[in-house]
Parts: sequence; structure tokens; C-alpha cells
Amino acid sequence: MTNTNPLPELEPRFSSDGATPTAWAEAREILEKAEVYWLTTVRPDGRPHVTPLIAAWIDDALYVVTGPDERKAKNLAHNPNVVLTTGNNAIGDGLDVVVAGEAVPVCDEVKLRRFADALATKYGPPFIFTVRDGAFYGVGGEIYERPRLALEVAPAAVFGFRKGTSFSQTRWLFEDAGVRRFNVRR
Repeated sequence: MTNTNPLPELEPRFSSDGATPTAWAEAREILEKAEVYWLTTVRPDGRPHVTPLIAAWIDDALYVVTGPDERKAKNLAHNPNVVLTTGNNAIGDGLDVVVAGEAVPVCDEVKLRRFADALATKYGPPFIFTVRDGAFYGVGGEIYERPRLALEVAPAAVFGFRKGTSFSQTRWLFEDAGVRRFNVRR
């Protein structure tokens, strides 16, 4: 499955002279602590769709939640390939992280409970969910009474973009299939 400690590769064409690769531990910390993530999916007609959402990093994968009738869920029914992006939204400082992978529905009750607990701990209300029948159900409010889909995105490749006076692009590869699927060269 996922390599929990992938080796970083610096892309010198997009890095300052003397730049070094970013350590995976730093990128993983960004993925763990970020509050907002941007999910990119592909519509059935090939056009991109981007939306902000919440997520949790659990066991070397990002977990997201959506309603079954939302645009992103409809897109994923046709094409599970996604990109999740997060960072600090400033040009002169920080590290932006981009995760490429496939969004896979989660029905396992243990994984769902761990995800629900992670969201409750990280975000608190209104992101409190119960688990039953292989789905999430929100607590409080009519909108949450409908079942929600939980999705796991195990990274095939992750890119880190360091910004500031010294800048760099680091790539971490996770699996050969992901490398081929996302056209990432070694």
C-alpha cells in the first residue's frame, strides 16, 4: 500500500540554487494540521471541478466527506482520480502541498468511526458525525440527517512547493501504479 516514509526528490528546474528537498515529515504535518483543503475532481464532460472542504489525515491517507448528491460525488462516480491541495495561501512564505490519488468510498465501520472521531477532534461542531450502515450522519440540523459519503485518498504522488526567498519543488512517490496513472516521471 502506501509507503509511510517516501523519499523526497528535488525538482531542480523549479528550485532555487542550493535548495534542498523538503522532508516528508514536514509535508505530512501540513496535511495533518490544515483546516481547509481544495478538492479537484473531473466532471463527466472532462471539465475540472474544484471545491473547498474539510479532511483528516489518518494512517497515511486523507479522508474527506461529501453528500451523495453533490457535484464532487457525481464526478467521482465517473472518475475517481482527484487532487487535494492545501497550504498557507501566501506567495512569499510557507509550504503548499498537493496530493494526487484516487478517492475510494469507505464503508468499513472501524475506519468510519476513526474518521468521525478525527473530524470531531480537529474541527468540533458542526462537524460531528455518527456512523451507521456504512455512512456518516451529521448531528444537529436537517441538512445532516441525510447519509454522507466518506472517501479515502491514499496518495500516489505528493508535491511540496516551498515559497519565500529560497523556493523549491519536492516530489514524493508512493506506488508504481500511481506513478503511471498520474504521469509522474521518476
